[in-house]
Amino acid sequence: MKAEKGTISVSLVNETLALASARGLDALQFAEAAGIAAPMLASPKSRVSAAQYGALWVGIARALDDEFFGQDSHRMKCGSFIAMTQTALTARNGAQALARAVGFMRLVLDDLNVRIETKAERVRLCFEGREGAKPPAMFAYATYFIVVYGLLCWLVGRRIPLLEARFRCAEPPAAHEYQLMFCDDMAFNQAESYVDLAPAFLELPVIQTARSAQAFLRDAPASFIVKFRNPGSFAARVRKTLRAVPMASWPAADQMAARLNVAEATMRRRLKQEGHTYQSIKDELRRDIAIGELQKSRRTIADIAASVGFAEPSAFHRAFRKWTGMRPTDYRPACADFPRRAESD
Repeated sequence: MKAEKGTISVSLVNETLALASARGLDALQFAEAAGIAAPMLASPKSRVSAAQYGALWVGIARALDDEFFGQDSHRMKCGSFIAMTQTALTARNGAQALARAVGFMRLVLDDLNVRIETKAERVRLCFEGREGAKPPAMFAYATYFIVVYGLLCWLVGRRIPLLEARFRCAEPPAAHEYQLMFCDDMAFNQAESYVDLAPAFLELPVIQTARSAQAFLRDAPASFIVKFRNPGSFAARVRKTLRAVPMASWPAADQMAARLNVAEATMRRRLKQEGHTYQSIKDELRRDIAIGELQKSRRTIADIAASVGFAEPSAFHRAFRKWTGMRPTDYRPACADFPRRAESD
């Protein structure tokens, strides 16, 4: 499966850093090591790349020797995810792989575990905590889910559709970002916590091998945040269609609706239900492509501006500030020797 490109809200970055700070680490040091500058942390609209977040995730996990970031009374020591992957790799099918992954997590964690309920219409992962304990924060649920779900999707070679998600915890500040990870049918302050998966994966064979696991484990589990974002939404269909054509040829709203075989009004309504407009999706794609180019490419900002559809660099600067609250130059790696032509605003 090809990893989906995208960026991650700084709100999730700050949640990760807060866990590090609470355990005595110098959070800013880890952010800087991952290429995330302090001004980005202070700008609520900022985004970071999957690579940056992955570096942050790995750095903090290693420093704590805990791949669960201290969110459980028992550490998930570094190397646990590799061991879980090896345990599940020899499963026959998705059902057995899920049982092994959940069983492994039960051995590792004390405070948060999952019970599997299987019915014809869904597979429910029921989160269970200690008796009488207050519900974990959303970030703890997400960390557990990302590890197990990401591994499961990789083992069977496809994204498994999520049907709904319910959580006992209060709605987090980054609720929209969590919807991207899980699904649109998501609610907080509920009587119980669970995630429902479409059941077709149960009979799918495990297709991965020890050889394919080598490349997989280089980036996992941090890459799961972006790679396994909710693929079943209508917005995801729009993004996939846009990515398949050059930016200069992106269709107008009526043309996009025709490509998706729906009326334009239907497309607008369904996107609105998911918290999007067609324009907002195009802007988010331009933003993510621009951020990737700024961080990895040696092209000038003027060239990058043109590549994402802006005739004038000044218009790109204004749009970028609107998207992220920062200047394009703020996203350039501080240590890199990038060309300075047309880099000022």
